[in-house]
Amino acid sequence: MRFQVIAVVLLFAPPYQVARAEEITGDSPLPQGDVGVASKYPGDAGIEKDPAVVFHDDFEASAKPADLSAKWDAGVFQERCIRIAEEPENRHSGKRALEFRVPKQREELSNAVAKQLKEEREILFLRWYAKFDGGFDQVGSSHNGATICAHYFVNGQATPGVPADGKNKFLACYENWRGETETTSPGHLNIYCYHPEQKDRWGDHFFPSGTVLPFSYERSGEKTFGKKFVARPDIIPQLDRWYCREFMLKANTVGKRDGRIACWLDGKLIADFPNLRLRDIESLKIDRFGLDLHIGSNTARENKEWFDDVVAATAYIGPMAEKKK
Repeated sequence: MRFQVIAVVLLFAPPYQVARAEEITGDSPLPQGDVGVASKYPGDAGIEKDPAVVFHDDFEASAKPADLSAKWDAGVFQERCIRIAEEPENRHSGKRALEFRVPKQREELSNAVAKQLKEEREILFLRWYAKFDGGFDQVGSSHNGATICAHYFVNGQATPGVPADGKNKFLACYENWRGETETTSPGHLNIYCYHPEQKDRWGDHFFPSGTVLPFSYERSGEKTFGKKFVARPDIIPQLDRWYCREFMLKANTVGKRDGRIACWLDGKLIADFPNLRLRDIESLKIDRFGLDLHIGSNTARENKEWFDDVVAATAYIGPMAEKKK
């Protein structure tokens, strides 16, 4: 399936108050722009002390990959393919950022850092900064963003290819998808989702426009996301440029279709997927989140991606506020 490449113009709607977990309903207005938790902490200084924040890492405390385990207690630590970047162009702020590398090879490779939540949750916002290298070139199987999930990992092992059934798991990944070489790299922003109504053993791809892959002719637009769904342009971000990415996952009330996933890019709401059924039992809650760069077969070139300034919270976070001069 082909999409049109669209330039992103970041125009903010009038600001709302910071939306906290108890204020988010199935179709309530969502905030955007510089009105989130981060707006109170220029440069993110002290943000980890905010009562809404459950995790923060700017990678300043990691001098080498082995140091990541001090904050990230789960994930796939491929130390040979992970580096702490210190060159100015490859860090968003401060002196350090996280670099994931996938060598040119046919074999599958996964880089990831993840956090296991001590307190499982029904809603979570995750914000991070990311940049692809200028020649990034991958078609097909790839996860290259961030994940929020519930019981997708069993004894630390992922369960790909096992469909969600409402009782076992759900997962959402905010990432880029590029299914053919004609699509500009790194591909279109989307949510890759395991949910009880998926029609394949693998997860669905939800695009801002309402397209759902696979089988989009059956389930796009209103058929999946309800009558209040608002279609938005599909977006391909630029390579070699830092973006602020954030997404929210809210589990549905059992027996209702009020689950919701929303995505922001540089503080603009670019996708909102309401009307979701993610679980059928109360005990299925968010227990893990993380960052990843996975490529199923990487035969074109070595590919790299950088991550920085990660915050997880129970309220909208928003872009990092500028430090006062």
